[in-house]
Amino acid sequence: MRIGIVGTGTIATAVVRGIAGDGHEITVSERSATNAAALARDFANVTIATNAEVVARSEVIFLGLPFRPDQKVISFMAGASLDEVATMISPASAAAIMMPFPAIARGGSAIMMLGDEALVASLFGARNQIFALASAADLEAYLCAQAVLSPVARMIDDAAGWLAGRVTDASKGEAFLRTLVASSLTDSHTADLIEALNTPGGYNQRLRLMLEQSGMRDALRDGLDNLETGS
Repeated sequence: MRIGIVGTGTIATAVVRGIAGDGHEITVSERSATNAAALARDFANVTIATNAEVVARSEVIFLGLPFRPDQKVISFMAGASLDEVATMISPASAAAIMMPFPAIARGGSAIMMLGDEALVASLFGARNQIFALASAADLEAYLCAQAVLSPVARMIDDAAGWLAGRVTDASKGEAFLRTLVASSLTDSHTADLIEALNTPGGYNQRLRLMLEQSGMRDALRDGLDNLETGS
């Protein structure tokens, strides 16, 4: 496909790196010149152009202006509905809203999206897991729930810091914990994993119960409720 990227921030750059090896002709805008230059240097099929040139060259555009009626737009904007995006990019069609994460650069990422599932899957489905949502309300709820990623990363980082002060080789701690958590959750439902780690008196059970008694679960629910209501 001829793909255009308007804006080359962290997420858009990761998206380009995730699909550049698939043979697409990719044009990125001049905005964020350092990232754009790095992409053009690393991939022969990536070129830099003005916003207008990006739009003119592309069949599929990741959030750009202005547009043609025959173009489809995939929006990365979490705060805009498909109807709102359609108004912004008329006369092009708002094909989908897609929420990528940095892991999309290497594949294996979860991608939540609303709209044209076939189009998103054709671009990213071979190496990532597509979660096609049924409604704007579903997307809003998923956007709130995905915010658990940062607190989880915070907990792992804190645990790694605690471990680093107590072991011979501090450099292995974070890598061990990241691998432990990622591999344990890949093929196991969370409830099943909690039960498997619920050995009476075991380290996992003791720490979990301590955190729960300190109000961890209530704080999480309150935080998600606040995100949902915008408070």
